[in-house]
Amino acid sequence: MHLTRYTDYSLRVLIYLAVKGEQRSTITEIADRFAISRNHLMKVVQELNHRGYITAIRGKHGGLLLKRAPESITLGALVRDTERDLDLVECFGDDNECLITPSCRLKPILAEALGAFLAVLDRYTLADMLGPQRSGLIQLLQIEDPDPPAAQA
Repeated sequence: MHLTRYTDYSLRVLIYLAVKGEQRSTITEIADRFAISRNHLMKVVQELNHRGYITAIRGKHGGLLLKRAPESITLGALVRDTERDLDLVECFGDDNECLITPSCRLKPILAEALGAFLAVLDRYTLADMLGPQRSGLIQLLQIEDPDPPAAQA
């Protein structure tokens, strides 16, 4: 199983926005932090906005924010929404022309494996991706801590 760059970038955008919390981000900011194509990221952001994962606010004070709580975004749902083709082999598709399909046991085995893969991802949320490493993510992504510890008196 190999996830596409599109799904990878979708995960990165959501992680970045989750770490930033209520602070708005821009496509350019995220592209620069991850050293990825701004043009490709624009397509990813458009789809994440369309699917209700994020809110894209236009204008001078616009930016990107998570639309849903990180706890409500499962990795399995995101993978299903961003992967265009989960057909692991030809016989999964409508245009299957494999000669041995009627007697082959590969399709049900791979279907079971794919189901197990997605079932594991369904058990984890975007919040799980942050976990105790959140402060490390803030540092690595060079983000100003959106929730700094209370000042000592």
